[in-house]
Amino acid sequence: MPRTVLFLSIMLFVSGGFIFAQKGTGKLYRIDRYESIYLPLGKISFADKLIEYKVGTPPPIQKYRDSIQCLHEPNYKNYQTPNFISLGCGGSLTVEFTDNGFMNLPGDDLYLFEVGPSKEPAKVEISQNGMDWIYAGKIAGGKSSIDLSKEGIDTETVFYFLRITDLKDLCKSKSAGADLDAIGAINSVIKLTINADVLFDVAKYDLKENAKQSLDSLAESIRQVDKATILVEGHTDSDGKENSNMLLSENRCISVKNRLIEIFGDDSLYEFEIKPYGENKPRFPNDTEENKQQNRRVEITVLPPKDYYESLKKN
Repeated sequence: MPRTVLFLSIMLFVSGGFIFAQKGTGKLYRIDRYESIYLPLGKISFADKLIEYKVGTPPPIQKYRDSIQCLHEPNYKNYQTPNFISLGCGGSLTVEFTDNGFMNLPGDDLYLFEVGPSKEPAKVEISQNGMDWIYAGKIAGGKSSIDLSKEGIDTETVFYFLRITDLKDLCKSKSAGADLDAIGAINSVIKLTINADVLFDVAKYDLKENAKQSLDSLAESIRQVDKATILVEGHTDSDGKENSNMLLSENRCISVKNRLIEIFGDDSLYEFEIKPYGENKPRFPNDTEENKQQNRRVEITVLPPKDYYESLKKN
């Protein structure tokens, strides 16, 4: 997983006339001369890997076909500088988020940095695995944000793939089709899963000694951002009584949370939440030992900080 150099900053986040000091890796990105978009987890929030580029017909001229220009943070300067990609009429682009995913959380979830003199409409689809696709909405008329709740997308799945397809509205310019500088996840998350057998002995909730090393390693992934809400969820198999499994998963969440607090220190900018589920959310049927082992797990989700969502309520 790529390492990210972190920094601590204080900035003014301006939205709807409301201004507050924002600490951490969250960052404002310029949309145009007058507006910016705020991404709570900062630079990790962008697509990292090109999966497929299908140029449309007619295609853009050659200098606007550098497909990797859509990756990472936006760097658009002007229409003459080819640091963006054009899809061509009806063309499509598929990208992957490798060091983060994105979810349907409050507010807008995605922002596509569509640039150039014209804002061409395009269809947006998302996928958890790169094979099964869900319609997520479209960008059109200068509106480049996507709110996944408008398409009824669930609030628990973490998605890692995005596909954008030009809708053939403007096909005659030298950069035919939608022009993209970057693809960002506003509601960016980091999802980490660890097998409970690595952390705990059977029916126990005290961390094994070597489990502390596993959590130390996992903490490096969390440190990609320095301000976030860290959600710890505990799961068991169906062996034993349901109430006992719920209590066990709760105590395991607490043990993991306490170890992470110990690692990061009391002065970190992380807030913690726990959600024990016991046997209620299995990944697989509890009908084999292998499946039961997969169901015994701790999931850690690094979410945008709470004060970001509080700011949305005030606007």
